[in-house]
Amino acid sequence: MQNFEKLGAFYLGRRLEPSSGDRLDELVLYDSKDLTTHAAIIGMTGSGKTGLGIGLIEEAAMDRIPVLAIDPKGDLGNLLLTFPQFKGAQFEPWVDPHAAAEKGLSTSEYAEAQAALWKKGLAGDGQSPARVKQLKANCDFAIYTPGSQSGMPLAVLGELSAPTAEVRQDPDVYNDLVEGSVTGILSLLGIEADPVTSKEHILVSNVLRDSWNNGLSLDLAGLIAAIQNPSFKKVGVIDVDTFYPAKERFALAMQINNLLAAPGFEAWLQGPSLDIDKLLYTAEGKPRVCILSIAHLDDRERMFFVTMLLNALLAWMRRQSGSSALRAMLYIDEIFGYMPPVANPPSKKALLTLLKQARAFGLGLVLSTQNPVDLDYKGMSNMGTWFIGRLQTERDKKRLLDGLNSVGGDIAQGTLSSLISDLDKRCFLLHNVHEDGPVLFTTRWVMSYLAGPLSRAQIAKLTPAGQTPAQQPTASQKIQAAPAAAAPVLEPGVRQTWLGAGRMRREGETVSYQPAVYANLTVTYTNARAKIDETESFSLLVEMDESDAAPFWDEAQQCTTESLQFFDKPAAGASFAPCPSAMVSAANHKVWQQKLAGWIRTDRPLKLLKSDAMKSISRAGESERDFRIRLQQIGNEQRDIAIGKLRESYANKVARLEDRLISAEQALDREGEQASSSKLDTAMSIGTALLGAFLGRKRLSTTSVSRAGTAVRRAGNMRKQAGDVRRAEEKVAQIEQDIEALKDQCESEIKALAEAYDAQRDELEEVLVRAQSRNIRINAFGIAWRPVYHPADT
Repeated sequence: MQNFEKLGAFYLGRRLEPSSGDRLDELVLYDSKDLTTHAAIIGMTGSGKTGLGIGLIEEAAMDRIPVLAIDPKGDLGNLLLTFPQFKGAQFEPWVDPHAAAEKGLSTSEYAEAQAALWKKGLAGDGQSPARVKQLKANCDFAIYTPGSQSGMPLAVLGELSAPTAEVRQDPDVYNDLVEGSVTGILSLLGIEADPVTSKEHILVSNVLRDSWNNGLSLDLAGLIAAIQNPSFKKVGVIDVDTFYPAKERFALAMQINNLLAAPGFEAWLQGPSLDIDKLLYTAEGKPRVCILSIAHLDDRERMFFVTMLLNALLAWMRRQSGSSALRAMLYIDEIFGYMPPVANPPSKKALLTLLKQARAFGLGLVLSTQNPVDLDYKGMSNMGTWFIGRLQTERDKKRLLDGLNSVGGDIAQGTLSSLISDLDKRCFLLHNVHEDGPVLFTTRWVMSYLAGPLSRAQIAKLTPAGQTPAQQPTASQKIQAAPAAAAPVLEPGVRQTWLGAGRMRREGETVSYQPAVYANLTVTYTNARAKIDETESFSLLVEMDESDAAPFWDEAQQCTTESLQFFDKPAAGASFAPCPSAMVSAANHKVWQQKLAGWIRTDRPLKLLKSDAMKSISRAGESERDFRIRLQQIGNEQRDIAIGKLRESYANKVARLEDRLISAEQALDREGEQASSSKLDTAMSIGTALLGAFLGRKRLSTTSVSRAGTAVRRAGNMRKQAGDVRRAEEKVAQIEQDIEALKDQCESEIKALAEAYDAQRDELEEVLVRAQSRNIRINAFGIAWRPVYHPADT
């Protein structure tokens, strides 16, 4: 069987002969790079499109490509049902008892039969239990259930986190993020708000932008307070109270409050945040197939979640470097309602933007639907691959043809109609703009057991207990010092600043401040031999007790400067914890700065990781997890280039051998023809000589002897030509063997490349770079007062 375990190639199934529908031995391998121009899967119910989608996701996982899979129907959870041992007991919890009863079998008997069926089906497509095991080894699989605790919940509304300074400095990204977040929230309230004309949208956008501009995150309680009492006075050039009177703002705030107080809403506030990077990769950097199950949500909640997810994905995408290789995949199992051709739901703008821009970043979208009329024309024109199953109506076919023509698919309507009209289940027409023509194929057997839509109870079984991370208290929340009403008196020369808490202060809360030694530094680390020139800007915060004579820098909390909010005065009505006596001395601060510079030089080297295989060194502040993720992307790109060169080299060698094979086959044909002719001539010569001798005379005449001699010579020639034929056949066979040997050698070298460019297996070397004194600059040093908020009743 043809080898399908090729890097960058997705094994989809086998070709079909168009006229007869017969299954051929030729495999259908899809180049993963082609998916960066996106794909659509279209087919009526029962066409097998979900199975095709699961097969695509499995192939991405085999290639260590992370996937975000939006699951409106509950089918994609089947991706967690992989059982390499094919034991009936493993299948039993997931088989349908009604299906077992219909066949007159017990549940356990039916499970054994399903296990045997799956093993046989996979074997028929050349897939072994080892491949199923490898699938689970290459990727992590997890089900998230926003708005529910059945699987892993997602804190979609736990906090509207302030975007990074990098995002805020990009007007297009920032505006889209604000607009998408506000549109999503209002859609959850049932408010269809136009960003330009809706007062609700404009007000909440201004509230969110005002908070984010100051680096402050907002939770729903903070959003409610900010809507009632905005910190800004004008919207545009009009006073806030004129634009949106206080009474109406209170009514909007009450709508959000009612949502917050609704039974079961707390599930939207629990679990990890909507962080795309952490959804796509584990803490160790292993790629993940992240299934986002939304089957349990109503239409309004689904629209809210999909909109928030797509906008978060856009913000993540624009922080990535450009890539020609497939970096990640977004799969939507049913696109209906999210990108319609006429209406403009909140999700549509984000989807169209992704379809236009994601290619440059290596992000591929796969959109599945029953009906081509569910897709916007602009979206259809940005799809390079179409998987077409059986369609219901001629109108669907016409719409589909228009879409194919919009991407350069020059296919006659009659040809297309005849190809797809009689398709069976699991049979698809593949039209790829990167290939010469359409391909008719049947999908391979998927490795995941297709149990059908999973219930919440079944999803809960697939979610290990304790996966939801507990909320850890911040450092400022751990401090419980007795506050005083006034700030301590500091010696002249001691600088002080007041920090923000990272969120808005809620109504009724009091605030107390805790002191810490604060330093802001810029340090440059250089190593000419290793070609390292990295500059880090960071802040250090160290808490001290009264018994401490100096700060212990080894215990310092390091943070980025942009993560801190600075104020030139404390909040009104705040109280202050006592300041250790050593901390108020200006002389101490001068000594501490000198000690800090020495500590940076000797005890705080820049720790980088080096990959000899990829010839790359990590960046300052880049974790091993993030470095391995970046290495995998570098490896994928280098791998694709190396494989392309390797295949081109072997293709030239094979082409030369094939030319020799053609010549050898032509020579074999000639030798065969000559041998056949010689046999005939020899037989005629011998026959003539014998006949003449037998019929003409009693004695052999000179002529008869001559004829007999000629016959003998021709017999000798015949034996020689038979040898020539044999040698020609051996030459043809040898060349064919050489061609197969070259192909095997090529595949062997490609397999070796897979291991060479596997970032997860790469042995990383730690590189320590120490800073020189002249490259250490202390920008600010003093006391930072850190706020702690207290509820009104404490």
